Amino acid sequence: MKPDEAESNLLPSVVTAWLQPFLDYLAKERRYSAYTVRNYRQAFTDFHGWLKQSGRSDADFGQLTAREVRDFVIEAQRRYGRRTLHNHVSGLRTFYRYWMREGKLARNPFTGVPLPKLEKPLPKFLTEAQMLKLLGGPGKLLANETADAFTALRDRLVLELLYGGGLRVSELVALNYGAIDFGTGSARVLGKGRKERICPLGDAAMAALRQFREKHAKSSDRHDPVLVTPRYRRLTVGAVQQLVKRYLALADLPMDITPHKLRHSYATHLLNAGADLRSVQELLGHASLTTTQIYTHTSVARLKEIHAKAHPRA
Repeated sequence: MKPDEAESNLLPSVVTAWLQPFLDYLAKERRYSAYTVRNYRQAFTDFHGWLKQSGRSDADFGQLTAREVRDFVIEAQRRYGRRTLHNHVSGLRTFYRYWMREGKLARNPFTGVPLPKLEKPLPKFLTEAQMLKLLGGPGKLLANETADAFTALRDRLVLELLYGGGLRVSELVALNYGAIDFGTGSARVLGKGRKERICPLGDAAMAALRQFREKHAKSSDRHDPVLVTPRYRRLTVGAVQQLVKRYLALADLPMDITPHKLRHSYATHLLNAGADLRSVQELLGHASLTTTQIYTHTSVARLKEIHAKAHPRA
């Protein structure tokens, strides 16, 4: 059953009694992103569809045994990849925890349910030389008159902020002038879970920002967006993604690099240059050091490559 079909089969009573209060809790109290709320909605919808196909009633959430939950997980593996399955089970655990807190359910059958082991692919990133090629793209377009001065400087600023500040693309497009400290060269960023952090942006990004503000900003008051279209509307996430693709193609770089992979590049280059893991964790805004540690594997892989090429006994 397709996701939209499954959701259309939810009775209004189930949505009102079970789903909507949970989604409101995620969005308003936990301040989860719209992306996470959407994924947890899909997890509930999928689980509810399985309940109905198993012959249970629409709201028979409190009677499930651990064995039945394992059956659900086994069946779901045929339809979803491992990471999606982990995300869905995480959403359903949160669903049960919420209703246990509200006194509507007595236990959480998803606690301790065995899941297939996740593969941990190394994050993709650009080398420092590749980053220089990418960052030089807007200047090339301006020089050959393929881009006007506004677009070239705006695009350079986008790339410099992504790489120089390690910003998530959502953080980038939300950036207002009031969040920039021009004295310290840093930005106050609201990240995941509405957690605020200070991001040093780097001299190159700050130089581009000052130049863009001076030459092209219609207004730079506190609540004005830093990154705008030629009509002075806030740049969107989709526009930034397309912008990055344009300059990847221009520099003949891998087209599967995304704005988020520029953040991977930022973290990897910091660690390669000797930054300590805790500092990189704070700069990235990671809640857990475990999330940051994946970049150490990339750094170790690079060191092994250097050793293999340079050491006579490698």
